[in-house]
Amino acid sequence: MKKIILVLLGSLFIFTGCGTKMNTPTAKVEEFLGKYQKMDSEILEQLDDILEEDGSMSDDQKKEYQALLEKQYQNLSYKIKDEKIDGDNATVDVEIEVYDYATSIRKAREYFKEHRDEFEKTKEKINEESELDNDGNDTTDKEDDTSSDTSNNSDDNSLIDTISEFIDYKIKELKDVTEKVKYEITFNLTKEDGKWKIDDLSDMDIQKIHGLYEN
Repeated sequence: MKKIILVLLGSLFIFTGCGTKMNTPTAKVEEFLGKYQKMDSEILEQLDDILEEDGSMSDDQKKEYQALLEKQYQNLSYKIKDEKIDGDNATVDVEIEVYDYATSIRKAREYFKEHRDEFEKTKEKINEESELDNDGNDTTDKEDDTSSDTSNNSDDNSLIDTISEFIDYKIKELKDVTEKVKYEITFNLTKEDGKWKIDDLSDMDIQKIHGLYEN
């Protein structure tokens, strides 16, 4: 699911270069973020296309997840903190506030790992594909180092994220999210042919916009 979000955000930069009243770095960033708040039709069309290609969710799950993303977009708020211009390059520092989906998803994964008996349809699949103990830890022989733990945890999460029962549970938990989180993002811009354009955002910054980044 994270990959879908990243592809979606990356594709939205194509329409950051038109329709602004002022050709300044700050105005470009405001226009970009405003497209989310206003539920721009191009954003919704791109969201439809990306979700249509996702093979891990059912049609009903896609509709529910799309509604959650739209809720996130509509409720995004931000503050411009600073703007710096150096020739044809500029940065705009922004503080955004979004629903804290990341914490909800992390807790949902932890619950799913620790209560597999409650998810009978996927209990066998998890046992076969990921050798986890009852606490959700990998029990295969491995070196006791941080990089190994991180890698195995990522693999476990990737497996869990494709399981239909987990997707249902995750969506249910996301619907109840009311807590918000603030992130700092520095937008980099380049002037081309006299117009400011936003450079591609990092994966981390894209995750922040969607409330999916964990500190």
